[in-house]
Amino acid sequence: MRRRFAIFANMNTHVVIMAGGIGSRLWPLSTPDVPKQFIDVLGVGRSLIQLTVDRFAPLCRPENFWVVTGEKYVQLVKQQLPQIPADQILAEPEGRNTAPCIAYASWKIQKKDPEANIVVTPADALVLRTAEFAETIGKALEFTEERDAIVTVGIAPSRPETGYGYIHAAEALRGQIVKVSEFKEKPDLDTAIGYLEDGHFFWNAGIFVWNVNTIVTELRSYAPQIAGVMDQLAPSLFTEKEQQELRRLFPTCEKISIDYAVMEKSPRIYVIAEDLAWSDLGSWGSVMTHLKADEDGNTAVGQDVRLFDCNNCLVHVAGEKRVVVEGLDGYIVAESKDSLLVCRLSQEQHIKEFSA
Repeated sequence: MRRRFAIFANMNTHVVIMAGGIGSRLWPLSTPDVPKQFIDVLGVGRSLIQLTVDRFAPLCRPENFWVVTGEKYVQLVKQQLPQIPADQILAEPEGRNTAPCIAYASWKIQKKDPEANIVVTPADALVLRTAEFAETIGKALEFTEERDAIVTVGIAPSRPETGYGYIHAAEALRGQIVKVSEFKEKPDLDTAIGYLEDGHFFWNAGIFVWNVNTIVTELRSYAPQIAGVMDQLAPSLFTEKEQQELRRLFPTCEKISIDYAVMEKSPRIYVIAEDLAWSDLGSWGSVMTHLKADEDGNTAVGQDVRLFDCNNCLVHVAGEKRVVVEGLDGYIVAESKDSLLVCRLSQEQHIKEFSA
């Protein structure tokens, strides 16, 4: 019998939500003005960033949540997450990828709580097995609280997916924390099939757990340019000069992901792998797999969507308008307030080009 793990909101647990992306593959629903993390993509009454906070609520006190986002999205964060302290909504003057984003949050948190134990997560993923997720994160937090270690969350793959990076752990066992052997880039289909058959490769969900001193030390070791910028910024943190100094200094940070900057270099990387029914909802096809389909394989979000002689279609509309679709097979029909997309599902990888 599987032992249940005790879950509680430790006063030193902090959750950093990265919410700066624009979700261009979900156009026209997701746009640079209102990207997918702020949208109710699945028609459940909660945006993706709100669902992210919901699933971490058993582990983290409301006052210990942080959101790193673009300056233009600060008001959206305040509207959707009013429980998060205003000075913990961190506004990047420009996107510099995840390493500077994480460094900024880490320097802030270390100044406020030098004993902090941190989870870093994207804002726009979906996790259906929320109880198992909270248990998994709880184990990782317990592990990093007293160790100089980084734990990344691996997702047991359900298919040979070519759109995700992978984590390889030669001694991996579900629910246990083990050393990472290596990180793998997005594979071709044959390689992905091999990963699935091997059983020791896991999707990289981009969720990381560490104590604040560990990540600051690792950034100093493997991303010294970024750490140097943060040290220049440090005297202004939590002062009226912070945003001014951030605008001056942050754009000088090297533009690099945390994976390249730290995860692929550090010897302190571990993984905990589980089947969490996770998805990054990075495409219309992935959204479709999480919506209930009718007998003809059609899925829909909208108050009055009517499909006739349609098969394997996704219709996503807002508001109370009536939408009627007839005679389509394998299409996306999606709208925003000023744009409409009608596109074959097989061609969705070109949506970024179509909408440019």
